[in-house]
Amino acid sequence: MIKTIDRLMQFIEYSGMSARQFDLSIGASNGYTLRMKKNHASVGSDVIETIIRTYPQLNLIWLMTGEGQMLNPDKAILKTGKLPLSEQQELERIIEAKIRARQEKELRALLEEVTAEIEKRKGKGAQ
Repeated sequence: MIKTIDRLMQFIEYSGMSARQFDLSIGASNGYTLRMKKNHASVGSDVIETIIRTYPQLNLIWLMTGEGQMLNPDKAILKTGKLPLSEQQELERIIEAKIRARQEKELRALLEEVTAEIEKRKGKGAQ
């Protein structure tokens, strides 16, 4: 039986990415998709949400059920094909840098939230 992870691997191959590049692009841990494939595991809904946000050209119905076309007909896709190794490495560096920047931004926002909460509690304790 073909599962969502199998169709996801088809999309990754079609897109000309490595599984590692795909994992990085969706913010998943390194080796995520290959582990899911190896274990015949189900892809979580939170991961599917991220995939669809990152790759709107991917047809959600096809991904989940196998029905219809892989790509949404109204969304364009840039098919990179197999890139030379140097370009793949550069692409990976760019993706990793963007992920780090996003994570740092989220961590700063979280720190600001926590700091504000601590200050708020200090203010209540002084009353």
